[in-house]
Amino acid sequence: MIKVGISVHDSLMTGDRARRQALLSQIEAAGLDYVCVGDHVSFHDGTGFDGLTAATAALSGSDRLPVLVGVYLLALRHPLLTARQLASISQLAPGRLVLGAGAGGEDRSEVANSGVDPATRGRRLDECLHVLRALASGEAIDHQGEFFELKSARIKPAPDPPVPVVIGGKGEAAVRRAARYGDGWLAIFCSARRFAQTKEQIAVAAADAGRPVPPWYGINVWCGLDADAARARKLLAVQLESLYHLPFGKFERLAPAGTPAQVAEELAPYVAAGADQITLVPAACSPEAGVEHVASVRARLAGM
Repeated sequence: MIKVGISVHDSLMTGDRARRQALLSQIEAAGLDYVCVGDHVSFHDGTGFDGLTAATAALSGSDRLPVLVGVYLLALRHPLLTARQLASISQLAPGRLVLGAGAGGEDRSEVANSGVDPATRGRRLDECLHVLRALASGEAIDHQGEFFELKSARIKPAPDPPVPVVIGGKGEAAVRRAARYGDGWLAIFCSARRFAQTKEQIAVAAADAGRPVPPWYGINVWCGLDADAARARKLLAVQLESLYHLPFGKFERLAPAGTPAQVAEELAPYVAAGADQITLVPAACSPEAGVEHVASVRARLAGM
């Protein structure tokens, strides 16, 4: 069954606890399936939001809502420290966290300023994923790699249940990582046709690697939502251009805008393509309006 979540990281990162709690309560009451938070260290003009901090805020503000970090720039972090953070969060909210892992790349200076050579971020991500999987057992591990060396490293208590790790990205690298290391794949700015193709490629690659087919397939979709379609498009254009420093035309084909009914129609092909987790990143008049509109999209998708 399709699950629909909402990305709210900007709204969560506030010192106003009452407002944060009210937003999470509204999301829960609206029947949305999960919350998604993003992650950036210093994106373009310094914009950022730590994904695991935001996830902790969301998980501690609700006893029911799962949280997806989509995606965490794992290649910019040390895997042992990340494993400890995941274990600690799992003690607070066991079974409610999904980690999307990515290499970054839209802003190469973000990668370089984090002390990582942009040319190596893919290999570094692979090694981080390998180490995270090994540490998830709770057993002591030794590791000698290109970027990290660990001796008798261990994380206790190990997360129980384990934190699913889904791979962000596109192309051959994402297929290979999802098949080899991941519990699934998380797309963004991807057509429904490409989504279906990639899902099939991951299944084939996993079989070739002797691993079970990953069970989790999702997509994050930026969308403009409003009762007025023209205003929805304007709201979306402003947000995307401000964040990515690119003209809206670069995104328009893969970022729907309109009324909830119109956006639901645009998303229906992804359901047919095999997406079982759809996260909407809404541009709306307010965070509260965004929740209301995303809930309306969810109801329409469920009825299709």
